[in-house]
Amino acid sequence: MYAIISDGSHQYRVEEGQVLEVERKDLPEDAETFVFDRVLFVGGLEDGPRIGQPAVEGVKVTASVLGEFKGKKITIHKRRPRKYYQLKKGHRQKYLRVRVEKIEV
Repeated sequence: MYAIISDGSHQYRVEEGQVLEVERKDLPEDAETFVFDRVLFVGGLEDGPRIGQPAVEGVKVTASVLGEFKGKKITIHKRRPRKYYQLKKGHRQKYLRVRVEKIEV
């Protein structure tokens, strides 16, 4: 069984036991699980797939939190020719690593 979940502006196809990297969320320090309640599609069921309009009612995806980490550094360069304007900035996005434990239908 698999599901397609929506998290922020991203959509992910998840299965039980899969490790997933999503954008960081403001969770309490002792949070061990996280629930994705916006499920768009559930497939691999005996009675056929369930498609949401826009979300499937009563379906949740439970994931355990493995930890936070920072992504790869991105460097931004801006330059204007003949004006001596140069700008260099860097950014590292923070992510949350989770393991999908259960898809509750």
